Amino acid sequence: MITACTDGTASQLLGTLAADHATGALSTESGVFYLSAGRVVHVESAYSPDLGDLLTRSGAVAPAGWWDAVERAGAAHGVGRQLVDSGRLTTGALELCHLGALFDAAYFALAHDGATLRFRPGAAHWLGAVRPVPVATVLGESRRRRDLLHRIWPDPAVDTAPLTRVPGGRPAERPPRRAHTLAQVEGARTAAQIAAALAHRTFHTLVELRRLAAGGLVTPAPPPPATPVHAAPDAGGAAWDEPDTALLRRLLDALEAL
Repeated sequence: MITACTDGTASQLLGTLAADHATGALSTESGVFYLSAGRVVHVESAYSPDLGDLLTRSGAVAPAGWWDAVERAGAAHGVGRQLVDSGRLTTGALELCHLGALFDAAYFALAHDGATLRFRPGAAHWLGAVRPVPVATVLGESRRRRDLLHRIWPDPAVDTAPLTRVPGGRPAERPPRRAHTLAQVEGARTAAQIAAALAHRTFHTLVELRRLAAGGLVTPAPPPPATPVHAAPDAGGAAWDEPDTALLRRLLDALEAL
């Protein structure tokens, strides 16, 4: 059963779930926290590369090996254990990479939170528990990251918007990591996509992107132009959108089939 929660923030609700030793999944508008006995075992966010991306893009695990582990142990919520038992990854390497991915996703799930929260009691993630983390530790690390990024550059739009280079910006000499990050900024990629392309953790990429923004080299890309609206000549100039004939035909076929 899914429970909608409207009272309090995600941080407050996580504290309550920890005190109750709850097991399940708490969904915010930008992420999902998976808890077991009141501890955080995994966090997902669309704004941060998942563990599979980090492991395969970095070369730590071959893509075929990752998907084999998912196929073999995903239904039993034991993909992490399968990676270790099959010899594809050491326990230490899995825990280190998983912890980085967990903190990255938790930052987004909390910093870009919305009003609607939902809790699914008993829900478990297919990865399985790697090393559970106390809720207080996750919340404290997210606050530390938010404060650090704010000191570098206060605009959080850099974290989630597609990014572009500032015209006329004259890049000075910079560390290799920052130069590699800037090279990935091309007008359409977000911080998460840049982090995935570099096989870097999202937070490290955010630090470099905010420093580039503070230096006047990177800024959120402008929104794409609106789709033009055509006026129907027989409707007194009223605006209308050009219909998608193929879509209408598929809808008609579906209705007839029903």
